[in-house]
Amino acid sequence: MKNLYFLLLVFVIASCQSAGDNEVAKWEKQAEQVTIIRDDFGVPHIYGKTDADAVFGMLYAQCEDDFPRVERNYYWAIGRLAEAEGESALYSDLRARLYMTIDEAKEAYASAPDWLKELCEAYADGINYYLHTHPEVKPKVLTKFEPWFPMFFFEGSTGGDIESVSTRRIRNFYGEGKATAMADFLPQDLLKEEPKGSNGFAISGEHTASGNAMLLINPHTSFYFRGESQVVSEEGLNAYGAATWGQFFIYQGFNEKNGWMHTSTRVDFMDDFLETVEERDGKLQYKYGEEWRDVEVSEVTLKYKDGEELKERTFPTYRTHHGPITGKIDDKWVATKLNWEPVDALIQSFTRSKTKNHDEFWEMMKIRRNSSNNTVYADADGTIAYYHGDFVPKRDPQFDYQRPVDGSNPATDWQGMHELDEIITIVNPDNGWIQNCNSTPFTAAAEFSPKREDYPFYMAPDAENFRGVHAVQLLKDVKDLTIDGLIELAHDPYLPAFEKVIPGLLKAIESSPAKMRTLKGPYQVLKKWDLKTSKESVAMTLAHFYGIRYMSQGKNPKGLRGNERFDFFGTGSPYAERISIFEDAVAQIEEDFGTWEVPWGDYNRFQRLSGDMDLKYDDNAPSIPVGMTTSRWGALAAYGARSFNGTKKIYGYRGNSFVAMVEFGDRVKAKSMLAGGQSNDPNSPHFDDQAQRYADAQFKDVAYYKEDVEARAKETYKPGKR
Repeated sequence: MKNLYFLLLVFVIASCQSAGDNEVAKWEKQAEQVTIIRDDFGVPHIYGKTDADAVFGMLYAQCEDDFPRVERNYYWAIGRLAEAEGESALYSDLRARLYMTIDEAKEAYASAPDWLKELCEAYADGINYYLHTHPEVKPKVLTKFEPWFPMFFFEGSTGGDIESVSTRRIRNFYGEGKATAMADFLPQDLLKEEPKGSNGFAISGEHTASGNAMLLINPHTSFYFRGESQVVSEEGLNAYGAATWGQFFIYQGFNEKNGWMHTSTRVDFMDDFLETVEERDGKLQYKYGEEWRDVEVSEVTLKYKDGEELKERTFPTYRTHHGPITGKIDDKWVATKLNWEPVDALIQSFTRSKTKNHDEFWEMMKIRRNSSNNTVYADADGTIAYYHGDFVPKRDPQFDYQRPVDGSNPATDWQGMHELDEIITIVNPDNGWIQNCNSTPFTAAAEFSPKREDYPFYMAPDAENFRGVHAVQLLKDVKDLTIDGLIELAHDPYLPAFEKVIPGLLKAIESSPAKMRTLKGPYQVLKKWDLKTSKESVAMTLAHFYGIRYMSQGKNPKGLRGNERFDFFGTGSPYAERISIFEDAVAQIEEDFGTWEVPWGDYNRFQRLSGDMDLKYDDNAPSIPVGMTTSRWGALAAYGARSFNGTKKIYGYRGNSFVAMVEFGDRVKAKSMLAGGQSNDPNSPHFDDQAQRYADAQFKDVAYYKEDVEARAKETYKPGKR
């Protein structure tokens, strides 16, 4: 009997070993189908025989550059963040599982077309082969990646739709059993926070020196959120641009024939429904019309890190036909409905990168799963286009969907989706250019823009912002544009937000002879200011301190929002308030630096000291002066910066990250920039080799064609053999 047990044990061990060996052999075979060429900036150019081979190499290269971010994006997305960050992250994990369970993710993967399943498998294999060949790398949570993981992380924008659902609401409901204030369910005044979004310009050949269409790709994300790469296969894939760490498609970029840029939209693509829930006959039910329906009740068990231990906590989950319950207002439960079709979303995201003209791009957009983004487009045929959103549910316009609506009234239900030709779209406008800066589409093409009255409000609640104002000012006079000219235009230093605020401040000071004496120096500096930012500008420092303080302290009796609110500070607010806030701003600069005469670049810095995701900053460590500023003032080249860890200086953390200027024609030409550098490893020469170039707007030439890539090649290797 002992011999029998021994033989069984040997058989099991051998079987496991054989399975592992077979898996490694599979990875090694696919790696032979892939070549990675690193250019002089460390950008990986991945060549594979098939699309799946290219994806395998793409994810392997991403892990080489920044495995910690690849891993974190997935343990965040699939609901295992608390295993790395502790109990406080449980409600982020619960949010993920409210929208999709592990079993549902596996079912979605199983339902995908074969070609997409091959890509998902190649994605997982590329990461797992990296871990196999790098045993020194110790994952925090995910020791093995699975092909169903992308079902949770199918949207390439920052956080995707699900991040719009507040974890505070979920904690209040599931953790503390209490309601959340209505204000937490309403649109917030974005002027109060660092703007998140992007700029996209499409410019037709009539305004360019070459006669070819051009595209500005200018996402504003947290720094190091995406890497730069080129992915090529013998099946027609040849895309270059930025990919969110861990995803297998180029999210913002171009191929030889066309390019696409996504900007965050305010299109109403998700809604909150107030549910009347009661316990009836021993079951939870919710009212819908004249009937009572059963609430779907389940539970989920999540793990969380507590010191060196992993503990568990089980939560109930609730769902109506509107979606999962995400909070409570007074005695009403709130269900939040959003776009959650991961297979279609992944199909759209990958198909986009292989389109060759606007007709193909239009067909791809018909999938309508790119929900939280607008799209700016240009191609080699000379077509320029703009899509304001893509996934737009049909609604009854009698209801205000900016607020939670009554879920018990069937008339509030979504009534399908708008067809692509019903959403706000611009193709080849007569002015020859299109811009979107997370702003209203009704100024996107000047006088040839769509008309507000032709669309329901929920399609475009977007307000104008100062970046949009700035873009229109510049583009209306554009001519004979080159790539270098587009770089200069995209970094124009003028700040339209201060057009009314600074004259209003000067007028207030001039009204008081006493203040003219005590504020003489700062007054004279601002009086001479041309409203342009630069590293040398003392006026920029004064204006920034003043503007930031006014946003937090200025009264707003008319309840104005956005641009109108900021303009009010210079045109309608009391003189005494303007002077008082400015005096506080000047005093703060003097307290921090010993003088109010601080050039902007001495205060506004770029610093990258480590590869940590939670970066630390140090006024005593090396840093680079930066002349750019926050986009809230209308700066197109956005540089969001703030103080950290008690620093007196401010350091950039979001804004211009990956930026590209692309010109189409017989051959595509492009220049690009990546904040800091391609690698997350401080020991790599590509950790910060673009930092000074970034501060100086000195873009690098993109190597797109194979001969150019090979001419600039610094390393050529196959995965596992570097």
